[in-house]
Amino acid sequence: MVAANDQQAAAYAALRPDLQAVADLTPAGAKVLDLGCGDGALLAYLVRHKQARGRGIELSEAGVMACVGRGLSVRQGHLQEGLADYPANSFDVVILSQTLPFLDDPAAILAEMLRVGKSALVSFPNWGYWRCRLELLLTGRVPLAPDLPQHWYDAPRWQAVSITDFAGFCQQVGIAITREIYLNRGRRARIIKVKNLLATTAVFRLEKATQARKM
Repeated sequence: MVAANDQQAAAYAALRPDLQAVADLTPAGAKVLDLGCGDGALLAYLVRHKQARGRGIELSEAGVMACVGRGLSVRQGHLQEGLADYPANSFDVVILSQTLPFLDDPAAILAEMLRVGKSALVSFPNWGYWRCRLELLLTGRVPLAPDLPQHWYDAPRWQAVSITDFAGFCQQVGIAITREIYLNRGRRARIIKVKNLLATTAVFRLEKATQARKM
């Protein structure tokens, strides 16, 4: 039992900080779909240590091969195409970690996530962070997000988004944010006010607004 606990602690510590937050928000035994699951580190943790019934969708061949090597059930393809194959409420949780800025049509993907899943977990870097604002003001150059060190010209291309942007979008399209976790350079931060100014990454649990009101 002690060895199993040590293995779980080591696997948890190896996860990226935002993935740790996603893991904490995922109920034990949940049916999970991980979009853009990369090498499968999060999905493997959820399957092995939280008894999740997990599946993934990943575009890169290298990511799919890594997931297969972990014994995970993952299909290769674009997110939009992969989501369309699942009927409504197929999953308890649909995960989108650090992929939102790279989506061509984030509104469509989020709508599909909340169609096939009862809830969605989304993490993304926050370009509203105060250092990003200061860098843009002083240098006139588009800054790197603190938790996404990738230049604007690198592939795949990203679209800057802030916590305030995302919260406003959710309100506009009828998506309820039911849980919030904020990180500041990899550490959990208890931010009550000015979240858009102080957080480098946000992790949200989302539900349809009508569903959230019923609970």
